[in-house]
Amino acid sequence: MKRIKLSHGSGGKLTHDLIAGTIRRYFDSPLLENLPDSASVDLHGCRAAFTTDSYVVDPVFFSGGDIGKLAVYGTVNDLAVSGSLPRFISCGLILETGFPQSELDKILFSMSEAAEAAGVDVVTGDTKVLPPGKVDKIYINTSGIGLYPKEASVPDGEICSGDKVLVTGPVGDHGAAVMACREGLNMESNVQSDCAPVTESARIILENSARVSFMRDVTRGGLATVLNEAVADKDVGIILQESGVPVRDGVRSISELLGIDPYYLACEGRIAAVVDAGHSGKVIEKLSGSISGGESVIIGEVSEKYAGKLVAETAFGTHRLLQMLSGEQLPRIC
Repeated sequence: MKRIKLSHGSGGKLTHDLIAGTIRRYFDSPLLENLPDSASVDLHGCRAAFTTDSYVVDPVFFSGGDIGKLAVYGTVNDLAVSGSLPRFISCGLILETGFPQSELDKILFSMSEAAEAAGVDVVTGDTKVLPPGKVDKIYINTSGIGLYPKEASVPDGEICSGDKVLVTGPVGDHGAAVMACREGLNMESNVQSDCAPVTESARIILENSARVSFMRDVTRGGLATVLNEAVADKDVGIILQESGVPVRDGVRSISELLGIDPYYLACEGRIAAVVDAGHSGKVIEKLSGSISGGESVIIGEVSEKYAGKLVAETAFGTHRLLQMLSGEQLPRIC
């Protein structure tokens, strides 16, 4: 008998297989055809993006954030990378009996601050309370609606050889911060989650490119999994310049200590995008002058050499294959 495994929630290959091979079979809406993070829907002539996500992070408080801040920005970011402007979100709380009221107050205050910073309103919600042991402290579900500006640019178009791959800052900060708190690692580097809205960066990328063929916020499964999704079943692949991928020293230290590849660590405030080569320099220049994308860099290029694959070129000039995350490297990271 087949059973659900922890790794089915990793955001990697098993998650993709579960969604595409099982869940998707029961829902036949054409809006699900490409399995986007946000559905683009028509509301009586008004084009909107709609998304939902659930958060089960352990611990609920971590360096640089908490489950409330994470829930708001996670949903806002899914809307932003679709090309929409986030406007409204919901707040669904599932609480364990005995959860301290003081901690709930901190989480809700954090959510309110994050919503204000992201320019969205919390307009509806729900609360459920379960007996001890039936839920681990607190789970949060948030759904969001974003509106597309008139004649808005959206991620669209064919990925072509020569296109540039960029990331809007160092990768792996969120995953490393959560794991450091979970494992009680007293790291001098004081790694903090990058949990933040990416709305500004998304608009800059879209408005300064002739073609953005792929744009995603880097969450579960990390940079490597997201970029694998970009070229899956395509006639082109991606070659990353490993020396150019920004990873903080503290994140590298935690990764080495735990035996984890930082390219598979979750981010919560980074975008990975594929843009046309002719405008990539302008995009980086504009991002560098922004608050949210000040550490943006080009990290690779689309190539016909490795069709459907993601490959990293090492400092020695050799190439190593980066496959989609196949197991559960870090459970309950978001």
